[in-house]
Amino acid sequence: MPPNTSPPHASKQPPDADLGPALISAAEFTELCDEHLPFARLVGMQVDHFGTDRVDLRGVFNNDFLRPGGTVAGPVMMALADAAMFGAILARLGPVALAVTTNLSIDFLRKPAPADVVASAQVLKLGKRLAVGDIMITSDADGELVARASATYSLPQF
Repeated sequence: MPPNTSPPHASKQPPDADLGPALISAAEFTELCDEHLPFARLVGMQVDHFGTDRVDLRGVFNNDFLRPGGTVAGPVMMALADAAMFGAILARLGPVALAVTTNLSIDFLRKPAPADVVASAQVLKLGKRLAVGDIMITSDADGELVARASATYSLPQF
């Protein structure tokens, strides 16, 4: 690729731009997770929405998610946030298993009730080597925002 030429996945479009159809289906993403991200099964991951605009993953509640105080444990929400961001990137790139997390930061905003949690991920910048995005996590019990995360992924070179 000549210098100063962006690869096909580089994007300078705002996150709400019409980006066309996802380059991988929700079923293909779930299959890829089963093969490469076995932790996704541990957090009861289900796809609620899968598109280039955003990816929503549900962590289906399980009593094993509870920590002292009767709240969903932080590591469950963090794993769900990471998987949702992975999905948001793959929706734009296609099935690229080697897109890997280089940074994941999370702010826990309030104590979620013992219920499903939903992570909604959106790619903010898809560059040549890195992707950056935000993830909002809500409780299905009341729809309230319970955590906010930001993630950076390293992208394989094509």
